[in-house]
Amino acid sequence: MYIFFLCIVGISVGVIIWQLAVWVGEIQDKDSKYEVAAARARKTGKPLLVAGGPWSDRGIRRWLKMPAHGGGDVCLDIERHAFEGHPCGVIADVTRIPFSDKAFGAVFASHILEHLPSTYYADMALDELSRIAEVVFLAYPSRQSIGAWLHPGHNLWVWQKGDAIYLEQRNNLAGKKGAKYPSVGAVKHMLR
Repeated sequence: MYIFFLCIVGISVGVIIWQLAVWVGEIQDKDSKYEVAAARARKTGKPLLVAGGPWSDRGIRRWLKMPAHGGGDVCLDIERHAFEGHPCGVIADVTRIPFSDKAFGAVFASHILEHLPSTYYADMALDELSRIAEVVFLAYPSRQSIGAWLHPGHNLWVWQKGDAIYLEQRNNLAGKKGAKYPSVGAVKHMLR
């Protein structure tokens, strides 16, 4: 019985360490992309749009005073509380963004695509983001994250490999896997 207990404790500690490593990796990736997006926007002399407010829907972020990322020059979300306090917050759907073509030097889209209902809407969002900005940077949850697997609001898997962005419908064995989009962090956007 003692060996069984030690095995369970060992496995639990291993999983916790693994998930902490995944979480730290996600934070570093997100922070890096935000910084590059901000630098690109400054270089073009145009504002930075952040799609996906820094406060998200988690009250604990406000309580700890720890936003998920910077707010950019303009912050867009479907929920006001996600960007509350931002001087230029805009409530809008990421598939219908109310700005003119190439109005922004860069857009940083943080953890939004996986919440859309299907790959069709994610395609629409990517088209809109590329329409309004010179370059698009995406942050999304890792497939290694247990939290991402369990989150009831995650409808899609999003990932990048090389110069492509992949979208896959979750809970659907016939889901779409497509390399429709070039990598948004590596090259000036070449989307439609």
